Parts: sequence; structure tokens; C-alpha cells
Amino acid sequence: MDFPSGTRADLAQLIADFPLAWLVNHGADGFHATPLPLVAETDAEGAVVALIGHCSRRNAQVAALQVDPRAHILFMGPQGYVSPALVAKPHWAPTWNFAVAIFAVEVTFDDPGTLPAVRVLTDHVEAGMTRPWQVEQAGERLPQLMSRIIGFRASVTASDARFKLGQEEDLPELLDILAGHRDATLVKWMRRLNGDRLDEQMAAHGENVTG
Repeated sequence: MDFPSGTRADLAQLIADFPLAWLVNHGADGFHATPLPLVAETDAEGAVVALIGHCSRRNAQVAALQVDPRAHILFMGPQGYVSPALVAKPHWAPTWNFAVAIFAVEVTFDDPGTLPAVRVLTDHVEAGMTRPWQVEQAGERLPQLMSRIIGFRASVTASDARFKLGQEEDLPELLDILAGHRDATLVKWMRRLNGDRLDEQMAAHGENVTG
């Protein structure tokens, strides 16, 4: 089944909300996969053009990517089982809702860009904190910490985003799931991807159900 890919904004928000991804490649010594938090770089139209991150210099994946920079980056966003117990329609079958994204990339390691890469990530994950932590607060440990890692920019060559979040459901069943599912994050994303039709259908009741 082909699932809607969402908008550029949906994809960027998926990465922002779920930054931990798998960096995957295959080198002369075999298969490599490392979980890393990444930050999206977007162009003027909001398209994701690169993913910024850092990893341990001792990671064998670094040497492999320096020989062949091609890799894939895999993001897993909100996901969860949807039970027929939530739906009033007889004979409705269970399903699994999810939002995922796959990027084909070319990785360029950047020694001078290591600290900026860490700063970009820190600023992103600390946003909203009462007192956001800054890298300078590592004090005398900062040079030692930076010496152990290396920053990189993964330029996007292709992408495939899949948002299976109830778009295929008829409205009564979708509303049942939204009302009964226990995963608030999954429900939030279902509302996001079904916002237009939910607002249209519920407008007569003077309600907005996409918030």
C-alpha cells in the first residue's frame, strides 16, 4: 500500500520531534549502523536538504564513510497498534499506524564544524527549557569532549517519507480511534495528518478537532 508522504513541513517536524535516527552504511569490513540524534537543515521552501550530527571518532563507521560517503538515515516517528476494541464498526480489523522517513545521503565529516554541530543539536533539544544549557557550561572539559567526536553534514540525495496515520479510515472510525487511543503523541500526529477533513466534517458542530 502506498501511504501519503505528508508535506515538507510534516517531514521537518517529524525530525524535530524524533531526532534519534539510524545512520546505516556498508563498507569493506561489513555493515554499520549507529543511532545518532540529528538536526534537519532546510532550504527556503522548507525541504530537508541535509542532516547535521556528530559521532565518536573511534566509531569504525567514520573510516568506512570516509572511503565511501553513501549512507541511509532512518527516522522512526510516532507509531503504535490500533485495536478493533477502539472502533464501533463491526468486523473492523486491527492496524498499525506510524510515521517514518528514509534518506539517502552523502556524509561529509567536518573537523572545524564539530562544535557548531554540537551547538545546533544542543540548542534544539534544550529549546523550551527554563535555563537552556550551553556547550560553554562544560568548562574546562569542553576541549577534551570535542576531541573525542567529529561533526558531519549528511547531504540528502533522495528521501521517502511515509505517514500512515488514519488517512485511509472513514471519518467515524477515525474519530473512534482519536477518542480512545492511549498514545497522546500518536493521536496528535493523526490529527495533524487528517486536519483538513476533520475540520471540514466538524465545522457544523462549531468545533476544531485538529488542535
